[in-house]
Amino acid sequence: MIKIFRPLFLLLFFFISFHIAAQVSKHVQFSFSGDRDEKGPFVSIKAKVADRVQLFSTKKQSADDAFVSLVEFDSSAKTYLTDSLIEIGSLKTTMNKAAGAEVKYFEDSVEWRQRLNISTKDSVKIKGTITWLAAVGEEFPTGDETFSIKIKAVDSVSNTTAPINQEGSLWSTFLLCLVTGLLAVLTPCVFPLVPVTVSFFLKRSKSRVEGLRNATFYSLSIILIYTIPTLVLTLLFGGNVLYNISTHPVTNLLFFAIFILFAISFFGAFDITLPNSWANKADEKAGKGGLIGIFFMALTLVIVSFSCTGPIVGTLLGKTATQGVTMAPVMGMLGFGLGLALPFSLFAYFPSMLKSLPKSGGWLNTVKVTFGFIELALAMKFLSNVDLAYHWRLLDREIFLVIWIVIFSLQGMYLLGKLKFSHDSDLPFITVPRLFFAIASFCFALYLFPGLWGAPLKGIGGWLPHTSTQDFNLQDLKYQLEDLKSAGVNPGTSKNAAPPAKKYIDKLHTPFRLPGYFDLKEGMAAAKILNKPVMLDFTGHSCANCRKMEAEVWADPEVLRRIKEDFVLISLYVDESTELPDDEQYTSKKTGEKIVTVGDKNKDYEITKFGFNAQPLYMFLDLNEIPLSEIKYGYDSDVKKFIDHLETVKQKFYSKS
Repeated sequence: MIKIFRPLFLLLFFFISFHIAAQVSKHVQFSFSGDRDEKGPFVSIKAKVADRVQLFSTKKQSADDAFVSLVEFDSSAKTYLTDSLIEIGSLKTTMNKAAGAEVKYFEDSVEWRQRLNISTKDSVKIKGTITWLAAVGEEFPTGDETFSIKIKAVDSVSNTTAPINQEGSLWSTFLLCLVTGLLAVLTPCVFPLVPVTVSFFLKRSKSRVEGLRNATFYSLSIILIYTIPTLVLTLLFGGNVLYNISTHPVTNLLFFAIFILFAISFFGAFDITLPNSWANKADEKAGKGGLIGIFFMALTLVIVSFSCTGPIVGTLLGKTATQGVTMAPVMGMLGFGLGLALPFSLFAYFPSMLKSLPKSGGWLNTVKVTFGFIELALAMKFLSNVDLAYHWRLLDREIFLVIWIVIFSLQGMYLLGKLKFSHDSDLPFITVPRLFFAIASFCFALYLFPGLWGAPLKGIGGWLPHTSTQDFNLQDLKYQLEDLKSAGVNPGTSKNAAPPAKKYIDKLHTPFRLPGYFDLKEGMAAAKILNKPVMLDFTGHSCANCRKMEAEVWADPEVLRRIKEDFVLISLYVDESTELPDDEQYTSKKTGEKIVTVGDKNKDYEITKFGFNAQPLYMFLDLNEIPLSEIKYGYDSDVKKFIDHLETVKQKFYSKS
């Protein structure tokens, strides 16, 4: 009998609590969005639940269960639905005395997600209504929220969405590492082994076909040795493991020490080799013959050449891992292994080409010393990343530039024979290639000089410390003279002026003296006062593409004016080492990691809110933190494209308000 009248009791509760339903925002706030991921398009309904409010689940415990929320799609939308509605949140169960039944509910927040079957070429509008029911003590507030969500065709956002960027990044990473692998063949540790190894295969094999097969397998083994460990790390610890390793200050400090050590070794102070026992054991296995023996011959090559290829591999892994693309390091090592192995197969197929190879000699030592200067410059870059993260101010921009100017000037002098190390051969004359390399070194050093007075140096802007670390900057003077209060963020006489940033301003700075914030809550509060859209700038101290984007795009007067006047800028550094107060530390619901620093918090917000982990990332929000665009805008040097995007999100903001 009770079961029969339970729906009637529910209707009675609805009428009793009608005055409560009029104040929807007091209990539940909804946000609606549509997106596509690797599984296809979906509709997302997110509910933020007030304190001491229990929002009922949409899942019925029995057929006559009336104490549930309901998500209904209109008739046109139902044709696109696939699978059932998914609830994402912490579902709880309790006995509700007022309802006289066991109920399932959510506290704090919940997301309802509905998968759709929509072609990538189609743009569809999904409409519906959510009828929500909640419990507050003995009262049952309820209400209806209608929604209309547009699922865009892939073509309409393909120019800047993450999957396209990832594909482009993977191919560019592969090609970069392929070329680097080919150049690594010229190092003193690898080059002398090419003719010896190829001749060995051709002479040892019973036929030419067998020799070609063995040489091909040898090359394939080199590729696998470089690729498989990177792939295993990615599969075991997730796609971001190398990203997290490469961006961590401790890792960068370790890279600095290793590269200094390698540079000193390349200058001839001592030789760095892996333990001889490793090479000896691999060589013993290689002597057994067969395909297994050939594999161990390849492993022997990798071990013996470690002193030359190790720094190159470390640099490539660091660069590819910071791109935020899951498989970039794997593709990088695949390209490097292929580049290193390709000459062995090429000379095996065309043995006559071996005669055209230059003989080993003093030129190989010149290559090694030149690598030493480059390793020394790269070491400074790794130390600069640590310096910026911990705010030591040891390598400010002008100091960093002075060190690089000296390094590349000395490299030019060495190539001209004005510097000589103990293991160098006599240099009776300068060859033409050596002269051109010397000219390139001096030209690069001279190119760096204007940077001492604040020149942007756009060509290498991503490698340099932030311009805010430079004490004397002529370019910055014009921004100091401009009226930055026009952006409305700095305090002034206007009643609508928002308070300036307070958090982290002693450690963090925006480029070009732009008014901005470094804390999400502070920035959102300012945006509400000013009634302006928010520009989220996910950046990092060690983010090369962030500095390039600022130097190449933000510096444009039209871009700079729009950011200052039309948006509230919030720069969120994902590698900021400042520790959060104890009461602000938490455990990430997305990754399960302990969030301890400001950088951890910003990175967790980027991953949780936008499902992305790459910098730079520019997202634009309204005053309720709802994205004004689905486009995940990253590094793109096209100024007009960025201006168009700024205009689009600004117009959408004011059309909604």
